[in-house]
Amino acid sequence: MTQQPPALATPPRNNHAEYLLLLPGLLAFVSFTARDFPLTTTALVVASVLLFVACLWAAQQLLGRWPALVFALLAAAVGWFAEQMGSSHGWFFGQYAYTDVLGIRMGDVPLVIPIMWFALCLIGYVMACFLLWRQPVLASRNKGAMLLTSFLAAMIVTAFDLGADPYFVFVLKAWIMAKTDGGWFGETLQGFAGWMFISFVIVLGYQWCCAPCAPVQPTTHTRRAALIALLIYASGMAFQMALGHPIETRAIAFFAMGTPLLVATATWWQWKQPGKEHLN
Repeated sequence: MTQQPPALATPPRNNHAEYLLLLPGLLAFVSFTARDFPLTTTALVVASVLLFVACLWAAQQLLGRWPALVFALLAAAVGWFAEQMGSSHGWFFGQYAYTDVLGIRMGDVPLVIPIMWFALCLIGYVMACFLLWRQPVLASRNKGAMLLTSFLAAMIVTAFDLGADPYFVFVLKAWIMAKTDGGWFGETLQGFAGWMFISFVIVLGYQWCCAPCAPVQPTTHTRRAALIALLIYASGMAFQMALGHPIETRAIAFFAMGTPLLVATATWWQWKQPGKEHLN
């Protein structure tokens, strides 16, 4: 007798009331930026807000309403703390100072930075789960599995930063490093250790608090939510391949980001079609 697959779980649907609560704040954020900062900064802020909203929606579909909010709040809080300590004391990433390019700040840190930490860590988590568990979430409370998922998610996030950091420093001039002769195109290698550590802490912290214990059913909404994470990562890779600086980072982006993206996309395709895992 053929063994039946385990029952799949779907996160509870929600009424998106939190979007109505967030909307005034997000609109005010964009309005103040457009009023007080140049067009480039406004465009960066708008793109970051749209990225945050898309990832919050995707997180709600895959994780459920409250786990998604916990993930977002945890990532924003830890991300802000790490960046504040980095800019003021040189912790985690080395000594640096933000310019006005990324807009309004809280303390020393532009407000777009914490919401970008959430988006990147969510994407890293979803991709890591596809690579390791063939699902967009880890359906287990096993501590070893959570550690492994968090570590791979941190690697995926840091792969994005390999090309993004030099671009933000040397092209956008979003922040200024105190040490300009680091080992990575002028960037310090310490920064990438910091990205690994902070993204690992965020993803592990989320899983420790409220990771799901059952697989997610591939419905229309969950398929699209998982695809959003892959498409955002793919768009970041494409941008770095086209406009990355220094030019060497364009090839690095293709291999460092393209390898996990290709495998995760193939796994997403299999997951969204239960019972059709193999090519005919």
